[in-house]
Amino acid sequence: MDITRSSPAPVRVVAVPPEPEPADLTALPEPIAVEPLQTLPATATTATTATTNAPTTTATTSATATDVRGRRNRPRPRDLLALLRPGQWVKNLAVVPLALLDTHPWGTAAFLRTGWAVLGFTLASALVYVVNDLADRERDRLHPVKRHRPIASGRVSTLAAFVLTGALALALAGWAVAGPAWQWWPTALYLALSLAYSQGLKHVPLVDAFIVATGFVLRLVQGALLIGAQMSEWLALCVFSLCLMLALGKRRHEMTAAGRAHRPALRGYTLAFLDHLVVLVAVLTAVSYVLYLRDDASLAAGASLVTLLSAPCAVFGLARYLQLLLVEEGGGNPVHVLFRDRATLVNAALWAVLVALALLLPQASA
Repeated sequence: MDITRSSPAPVRVVAVPPEPEPADLTALPEPIAVEPLQTLPATATTATTATTNAPTTTATTSATATDVRGRRNRPRPRDLLALLRPGQWVKNLAVVPLALLDTHPWGTAAFLRTGWAVLGFTLASALVYVVNDLADRERDRLHPVKRHRPIASGRVSTLAAFVLTGALALALAGWAVAGPAWQWWPTALYLALSLAYSQGLKHVPLVDAFIVATGFVLRLVQGALLIGAQMSEWLALCVFSLCLMLALGKRRHEMTAAGRAHRPALRGYTLAFLDHLVVLVAVLTAVSYVLYLRDDASLAAGASLVTLLSAPCAVFGLARYLQLLLVEEGGGNPVHVLFRDRATLVNAALWAVLVALALLLPQASA
């Protein structure tokens, strides 16, 4: 026996480690048998692993896609309601009833017609919100806050949004037909301006903010038209300038929060330019409010002191909004400012009491 000859090297047996046990064993193929005396190359091991995992990965992807499509095809009622922005309906409740300030004495018919005007503009504004979200869904996905809106986030599909738009249009047409003849033109003009806004005017600097402010004046006109009141020019100017200030303030907040990429019209603004505009329009708001109280408001002869006391409340409200906007970098949502800022709430309550006293004194003295 020749002991100088080396013995052959032992054959190594390499086995593929078993896959982790899935939840459902019936969905997997049969285990792969491994040759005991043959080494599997790395490529074969990778292919085997990929082959084993392919059915599971494909099934998971298909299930995820089906789930996403299912959610988009079946929007939740809460998402559809959020698309209508019920939090913004308070604008109609705040602007339309202003026509009652020039109506005395107040009666049930005046309140019912005011409610009818609020209903019409609520339907119209909800329709505009849906149309705007459909048109802006790609840009809203770039905004840190607006990307969570129902259409931009995908919770409501475009098909469901179009169906909702049709339903709102039919409801608004029914409102116009059921109401007084030809007294719905402010709402129709509001819709026309809003559609022009959605189709391109929102990209024109200054024009975009002026259209938004004009929509609130049309709310006031609709309320005055339905109750038969003569609208004050100073009151209309006060509403226009106040809403223009809020629209410009919202654009300033958007520039500081998300830059100019979200809204093309912001390329025509700078922070300094918006600061000057907001202050200018705030002064116009205060002046037009005081002139309305002096010339057109239906107040008692002895209510001059109450009227004088309400003017500082108006100026404080404007100053507080400018402080939130320019100092604290807030004020992007005027509705949130009205209901969440404690100083604004206290001032608004005191202001409302003074105005109510000035309006009710004529009836008390009669």
